[in-house]
Amino acid sequence: MRLLLSTAIVLLAGSANAFAPAPICRQNAVVGVVAPSPLFMSEVAAPEETNMADSGKPPAHADDDAHVADATIPTKLPSEVGMDYVPLATMLATGQLAEADQFTRDALIVLAGSKEKGREFVYFTEVKRIPATDLATIERLWNKFSGGKFGYSVQKKKYRQSKEDFEVFCQKIGWNTKDGEVERKKRWFGASEFIYDVKKAPEGHLPLTSALRGTSLLKELLAHPVWDDDEWKKEP
Repeated sequence: MRLLLSTAIVLLAGSANAFAPAPICRQNAVVGVVAPSPLFMSEVAAPEETNMADSGKPPAHADDDAHVADATIPTKLPSEVGMDYVPLATMLATGQLAEADQFTRDALIVLAGSKEKGREFVYFTEVKRIPATDLATIERLWNKFSGGKFGYSVQKKKYRQSKEDFEVFCQKIGWNTKDGEVERKKRWFGASEFIYDVKKAPEGHLPLTSALRGTSLLKELLAHPVWDDDEWKKEP
């Protein structure tokens, strides 16, 4: 069954607090070197840098994309835990990428079992608990409505192309920017510097994964068994 986009209603918006981004590290800039990462902090605790700015939140919403107004919303979206992915499909189909990005993080918190433990973030050790069925559904939607440009499988490809060098990976997918000659991670607070636009963003730019506790969470997502073959691509 499919719903016409013109009649679809967004049923769920992402929580503003889930997967809160890391605070910004401010250090003296050194020309020609990569600046400290505002998103990708130490796995156990923040390093010794001081003067940490307050952490912020992704933008509350993104502008709708009029070019997808005639798209259809798939409603056969399997979940092993009864998750409703029609809202995610609707957000992606209408170009509401910031909302879809937040929905995805919120969904992972539930799927990994973190929510039931009273946590609003996922430990990297919990990624293996995320059902392949649900991760495949999420991925198909991101792929479908971005023309194959966004999704964890795309990020996995970029990570391999980067020879698993995280800095090179961030450069490839547009998570880095420059202040003059100084390269740094894009900021995810206040006015987000990330790109919620299919046409303008590099391949693999979305969805975002907070690395407040290090890069292990993202690496585990990219190493999930669901990506071992192409079964996830098959429509239900």
